[in-house]
Amino acid sequence: MKLDAHQHFWNYNVHEYGWIGEPMNVIRRSFLPEDLEPLLTNSGVSGCMAVQARQTVEETEWLLHLAEQHEFIKGVVGWVDLCSADVSHQLEKYSSSPWLKGVRHVVQDEPDEKFVLRDDFQRGIALLQQYNLAYDLLVSKEQLPHAIELVKKFPEQHFVLDHLGKPDIKASKVSPWKEAIYALSEQPNVYCKWSGMITEADWENWKQEDFTPYLDTALEAFGPDRVMFGSDWPVCTVAGTYAQTLEIITKHMKSFSEAEQQMIFGGTCAAFYQV
Repeated sequence: MKLDAHQHFWNYNVHEYGWIGEPMNVIRRSFLPEDLEPLLTNSGVSGCMAVQARQTVEETEWLLHLAEQHEFIKGVVGWVDLCSADVSHQLEKYSSSPWLKGVRHVVQDEPDEKFVLRDDFQRGIALLQQYNLAYDLLVSKEQLPHAIELVKKFPEQHFVLDHLGKPDIKASKVSPWKEAIYALSEQPNVYCKWSGMITEADWENWKQEDFTPYLDTALEAFGPDRVMFGSDWPVCTVAGTYAQTLEIITKHMKSFSEAEQQMIFGGTCAAFYQV
C-alpha cells in the first residue's frame, strides 16, 4: 500500500489562512478530498495522512469527520492546545476517534525560537504517549537544535520531522542543517518525512539534482525504516504538480531495493501512524 504521509485540506478564507501570501496565489482556494482523490489514484497512491493547517480544535474535528467519510484518508494529524491546562480533556475527547493518529503545532511560526522547550508545551507532549499519539515536528532549521533537546527528554514518544527540517535548498546550503539531522537521528524514537522540499527550492527553476544532498543525508541518517514520503499537497503546487512532487522521490529511488521503496512509500508511514 503506497501512502502519502503528509497533505492538507482546507476551506479557504483570507482571515484564517493569512500565511498564504500573494506569491502563493495558486493555493488561495479550497482544497477538499474530491480534489485530491483523483491525483492519488492517477499516481497509484492508496491513501494519505491529513495534517492540520490551522491551530484550532474545530479543524481537528472537521478532519476527523472527513476521515470518517473517505476511505482513502487513513488518519489525521490534528491540533490540540498542548500548552493549555485543559489539554488532557482535549486529548481525551479527540483520541476517542480511531482516525486521530497524531498531533502537530506550527512551531516554525512561533516567535520564541525555544518554544518546544517551554514547560507548558512539554507538559502537553508528556501526555501524548498515554493516548497513543505521535507528534509531528514542524520546525525551522534554526529551531532544529531545540527540537533535538526536546526529543531527548521524551525517549518513549514517537516524533516525526516534517519537511526534513526545512533546509535551505534554494541556496544549496547543507550545513549546519546536515549536522543537526544526524544529531536528531541518533534518537531512535524520531522519524523523518521526505516532504515539503519543492517549496524550499527555487519554485520556478528547481532541478532533480537540487534535492539529492538533502534526500541522501536524511536517508543515511535515519534509514528507510524511519523515512516516509509526503507530498505536502496542496502547498507543493506553488512549485510543481502532485505528479512532479512524487517523481522527485521516484527518480531518486530508482536504484533502491524493492524493500526500501516499499518502506519509504508506505511501510514506514503505516508503522509510525499505526494505520
